[in-house]
Amino acid sequence: MKGLMQEHPLNIPMLARHAERLHGSRTVATKTDAGMDLTTYGEVVARARRLITALRKLGVKADDRVATFCWNHSRHLETWIAVPGMGAIVHTLNIRLFPDDVAYIVRHAADSVVIVDLSLWSAWEKVAAKLDGAIAKTIVINDTGAALPPGTLDYDELIAAEPESEFADVPEGNAAGMCYTSGTTGHPKGVVYSHRSNVLHAMMSANVDSIALSERDTALAIVPMFHANCWGIPHTALMQGCELVFPSRFMTPDALTQMMVDRQVTLGFGVPTIWLGTFEPMKAAKAQLTHLDRLVCGGSAVPPALQKAYHREFGVRVIHAWGMTETNPLASLCRPLARHAELSEDDLDNVLTSQGRVLPGVELRLADDEGNELPWDGQAVGEIQVRGNWIAADYYNDPSGAEKFIDGWLRTGDVATVDADGYIRITDRTKDLVKSGGEWISSVELEGLIMSHPDVAEAAVIAVAHPRWDERPLACVVPRPGTTLTKDAVIEHLRGKVANWWLPDDVVFIEEVPKTSVGKFDKKVLRDRFKDYRLPESGTASTPETVREPAAT
Repeated sequence: MKGLMQEHPLNIPMLARHAERLHGSRTVATKTDAGMDLTTYGEVVARARRLITALRKLGVKADDRVATFCWNHSRHLETWIAVPGMGAIVHTLNIRLFPDDVAYIVRHAADSVVIVDLSLWSAWEKVAAKLDGAIAKTIVINDTGAALPPGTLDYDELIAAEPESEFADVPEGNAAGMCYTSGTTGHPKGVVYSHRSNVLHAMMSANVDSIALSERDTALAIVPMFHANCWGIPHTALMQGCELVFPSRFMTPDALTQMMVDRQVTLGFGVPTIWLGTFEPMKAAKAQLTHLDRLVCGGSAVPPALQKAYHREFGVRVIHAWGMTETNPLASLCRPLARHAELSEDDLDNVLTSQGRVLPGVELRLADDEGNELPWDGQAVGEIQVRGNWIAADYYNDPSGAEKFIDGWLRTGDVATVDADGYIRITDRTKDLVKSGGEWISSVELEGLIMSHPDVAEAAVIAVAHPRWDERPLACVVPRPGTTLTKDAVIEHLRGKVANWWLPDDVVFIEEVPKTSVGKFDKKVLRDRFKDYRLPESGTASTPETVREPAAT
């Protein structure tokens, strides 16, 4: 029997109207050179309605792609409402990719209009030079006060005198947004998000056992709006009416800390490198951060030392989230169960550095190399595969999706165990595992343990060739400034915490671990740098030695 319920589309216009009516007076703050630019959800939605009118006059139609090349700020939020609100598709471009990659993405997505921050104009010019006029109109957000480039349209002037348009009646299955992967192998790949998937993801994020974003929060959205759909934060914020803080281009640890102080932030969103960088400035401002309640961390594994440090210093637990561009992005999130109240602090820290439990709306399984499903016993190791209401079904116009999406399941490439309570512990990416003598070594686990050493700032572990064991681990370590760290100190710190055969055969000290465009450790750069590295004949060193550069052959 059919359910006797009204059918109403779950779409971005629904979220915008809800924010406009119920949260119209709530603040949206953006960092500027002069301080903080303050607006409200009501004003943001009204400006989005005027932007719809302006874009239609420029010829933008339903299903057209409108690209953004912007930092996180309130005008970027307006485009997130206006473009899907008129039935078009907002396409956030990664401002940190190489120009060739961005140009490929623009052409592949067939973007017709681009909205660019003036502070990013020099970067955009390099992209535009490779597009052969593919973009019909360029709209510039003047975030610096300088003169606009010739032939461009001023964002604020464009919408200033326009009347407000009604939102389109967009079917929930239609595309609302696009993000491209960062292209670690081959070309970047497009992921298209539907209106329905965005709304359902927002509802999940507000769940009390999820992120629990609420009207009472002040949320600092550090994760870029071009990175994995900004973790869904803008959509959940529209729904819940939290105060929203955008850092724009002011991304230094000191600037982020001051924003948290000035706006009395309760909840922050960022990758591990962000929270590693802000720890010392936040520690110095501890007395002014009494409102801070929780931090959400994703993009890569949370180092156990980071979890412990924030809890020890601020009484704040880092909420570990896992997902990817293809999962819109959250698929699991780490929150304790009621029975975990009986655990010691160390045991609870250990639980909270896992990737947590799969979220409602997503199904997860572990599979071996032959595709057989593995048990959730905390021992079996297999690839995570997921499906669900906000999980991508394919890549946009890219045949390589046939290898990634199998029988309705997304093959994530992450290797993990899942225990009987459903807690996921990722041991590595398939490409980052070290295969030594036919057995696997987790680079992620070694990195977390190395970074728990008080003299270590960052660490990445990669596989290097070995004549007998096929591969062995090499630890690439960044010492903290002012410390004297030795190879033996790193190895001895690991000894007894992992099996002896897991111990790295060598340690090299580097100035910085390379990062991807979204702040993750970029191990492919390290693998290339050390591809000819010769390990010591005797394996792990037994005498102190400090190496600043690889002794490559």
